[in-house]
Amino acid sequence: MVITFNELRRIKDRLPSGSSQRIADELGVDVTAVRNYFGGKHLDATGSVGFHLEKGPDGGIVTLDDTAILDAAMRILNTEESN
Repeated sequence: MVITFNELRRIKDRLPSGSSQRIADELGVDVTAVRNYFGGKHLDATGSVGFHLEKGPDGGIVTLDDTAILDAAMRILNTEESN
């Protein structure tokens, strides 16, 4: 999947507090991997997050190898918006 960096950050910024840990628990990954997926630079993360950034307009283009973290974030947002 391809998305702009700024759009990915907007999604992250809309998530309620604690969502990174919730996503990490749901997917069985380290919370720093989730933070890195959304553009963090936590060097102590274990495992690859499949995040490839190409500089350009709107923060650049991000290619996501696996959308599981993004899918989990969107489920959280959809749940929050429907409540």
